[in-house]
Amino acid sequence: MTTTNNEQASFTEVGTELAEDTYKNYLSSLLKGNRLHCSEIVGNLLNAEMPVKYVYQALFQRALYQVGELWESNKISVAAEHIATSVTEGLMNQIYADIIPVHRAGKKAVIASAENELHQVGAKMVADIFEMHGWDSFYVGANTPTQELIRFARDIQPDVIGISISVDFHAGTLEKMIEALREAFEHTEILIGGQAFRFSGESLTAKYPGVFYISSLDALEDWIKQRRN
Repeated sequence: MTTTNNEQASFTEVGTELAEDTYKNYLSSLLKGNRLHCSEIVGNLLNAEMPVKYVYQALFQRALYQVGELWESNKISVAAEHIATSVTEGLMNQIYADIIPVHRAGKKAVIASAENELHQVGAKMVADIFEMHGWDSFYVGANTPTQELIRFARDIQPDVIGISISVDFHAGTLEKMIEALREAFEHTEILIGGQAFRFSGESLTAKYPGVFYISSLDALEDWIKQRRN
């Protein structure tokens, strides 16, 4: 990844915060499908020692939320939304090798997007956060059929299963998945989260034992740290 002086300066001026002009520059390039310029911006931030998790939150997540809002208000096309998602996934793949620590935690996580849920970037971010903490994480993809998720998890025997939904009308499907998973894995902890829960999300956790709502990547890190032993 290359560095442009203006973007490097805008980041270092604000220390651990992402400068607004850097974000706007990234969003503009993302909406144009300019992967090269997006890659340069991400490279500048990482070279300036911005944590990968913060890049995920302050750049990737924020931008994709805004892209989704633009699509919902009919200000951009479905194609533009798909390109933005594709570019983001490509950038995540580009930096993946840098997030894997030498020390392994000896724990496993299986992460999925819910059945009928086609969005997957958030779930992939969750899988990456687990990897950053030394877990072996398995992201099984978007629109994961419940029985296939159960079959895979039986083979892997994970310490936790995570399910993401980005669209709130998939909440009913998510609840059915939780019930099936709880029946198949009585003691395995289950995490739920995603953009659909931006303004609510705790109600399901009260109904099922061992189910935790994860509101952010920071909250996920806190949850992981509590399970180090």
